[in-house]
Amino acid sequence: MWGIGVAVYGLAVFHRSSLAVAGLVATERFGIGASQLAVFTMLQLLVYAFMQVPVGLLVDRYGSRTVLSAGAVILALAQTGFAFADSYPLALLARTFVGMGDAMTFICVLRLVPSWFPARKVPLVSQLTGTVGQIGAIAAAVPMTWALGHLGWTRAYLTAALIGPVLLVLLFFFVHDGPGARHRRGTALKPREVGRSLRASWYQPGTRLGFWIHFSTPFSSHLMGLLWGFPFLVTAEGLSDTLAGTLLSVTVVAALAAGPVMGVLAGRHPWHRSTVALTMIAAIASVWTVVLAWPGEAPLPVLLLLMCVVGVGGPASMIGFDVGRTSNPPARMASASGIINQGGFVAALLVIVLVGWILDWRTPGASTTYTPEAFHWAMSVQYLFWGLGAVQIWRHRRDVRRRTTREQVAAGSSMVAD
Repeated sequence: MWGIGVAVYGLAVFHRSSLAVAGLVATERFGIGASQLAVFTMLQLLVYAFMQVPVGLLVDRYGSRTVLSAGAVILALAQTGFAFADSYPLALLARTFVGMGDAMTFICVLRLVPSWFPARKVPLVSQLTGTVGQIGAIAAAVPMTWALGHLGWTRAYLTAALIGPVLLVLLFFFVHDGPGARHRRGTALKPREVGRSLRASWYQPGTRLGFWIHFSTPFSSHLMGLLWGFPFLVTAEGLSDTLAGTLLSVTVVAALAAGPVMGVLAGRHPWHRSTVALTMIAAIASVWTVVLAWPGEAPLPVLLLLMCVVGVGGPASMIGFDVGRTSNPPARMASASGIINQGGFVAALLVIVLVGWILDWRTPGASTTYTPEAFHWAMSVQYLFWGLGAVQIWRHRRDVRRRTTREQVAAGSSMVAD
């Protein structure tokens, strides 16, 4: 069950990331600049973030199997449309539906985990869900670079779209919502009850803490993997296309290696989950500072370290879901996860758009020949988001710890916090 679900999520990550190595090709195909190129990812992430709460409610109501299948269908059709798009508006429409289908995968797989695994293994398997699914980003780096160079735009994206129907067949025959339950339906809620449930999820301090953890830790990885990493490494750091694509793949390898470690830490030290997140924010910001402050092009080992640290931010963001899981009842689990999942993608959306704007601002006229200086200015916008996220994590973890301490005293039992 989990393997097929993760395969669908990995395919969604592939489709989400497939534009990262095609950014320079897309500017030529559609005759656009940096700001317009950023709109592709902005729109996709905006749809993704907007869909998180509705998808969470759909999963709570109709189960993972149904919603995951719908997501696979939408992804296949959207990527097919993107393959044949020959104008900027059509391409934007296709990427909008890519974001919609992408939004209907991750929460579904997360919801399957507690149904099929014992509670003690849920933090680890949840981490593996996020990290193993990122293999899709590897396929969107070097292989997609090769496909674009040898097959051309249309055939490369059409080939990618054909993977979806294969996984849909596996979903139909093998995935169940739970042991002995092919479909698991929740209680139908009236609009007023839906609003009440969402408010209860948001006003739970653990949900807000999870949101800010997910806001602060993964956006740098999205920034690099979804759009600006490849142009930054090629233009600002002077790497070849192949080496830049390989370095982008390193972020996924780092995430795969760090995921189990983060899962074990979250399971064994639940009180210090937010401390791990704050440490990761400091580490990512520090390595970026070294790269941006380096006179001239940073050495390859430094760039390799950057990709590794940025990649670990993805597994660190999964801590937010574990905080939300231990803070909400099962009936609200998917909707709370949807709220938390918005955090990282709202941050990524804003950062990606701001980078595009700053690049255009620091580049004379309508030129798309961006300088290393322009990229350094643009990438520095990340510090605003790390600072905001760290302050909010510190603030909300105090609320969670105070609330947990009160509940421990009242219940006379051992409980987890953040």
